[in-house]
Amino acid sequence: MVGLNFLPQIPGYLPKWQLIVAVMAVFNSAQNFATLKLTRRIYNNIPSATVTPLQARTFAAWTITSAVVRFYAAYHLNNKIVYDMTLFTYLIAFGHFASELLIFKTATPNLGVISPVIVSTTSLIWMFLQYDFYVKL
Repeated sequence: MVGLNFLPQIPGYLPKWQLIVAVMAVFNSAQNFATLKLTRRIYNNIPSATVTPLQARTFAAWTITSAVVRFYAAYHLNNKIVYDMTLFTYLIAFGHFASELLIFKTATPNLGVISPVIVSTTSLIWMFLQYDFYVKL
């Protein structure tokens, strides 16, 4: 199809999913660099002054790093190292958001925190189930 040559050429939907998640992460990073508004919606169970510009920029740096890994994975999902690193980005994201909800209690269930939990959980399960399809050892 003309005009869609930029899409990953690896078979299946998982590479395209990686691209979508990476693009969303870039936008999330940009908003974290620009404003605290959406970050404060995630960490909504603590005083808003606790969510500082430094914390938001640190969160943005992590998010853009994971976006780079996931973007690279979209086009190189058959590479075991890339696949494994990408899987770990979702595990780290899940661990972070789950711990903020359940252990540290800085967040309460809302769209801002539940959506990354859903994306990370879905991606982890999908990647575990499809490992042998994409990574030929």
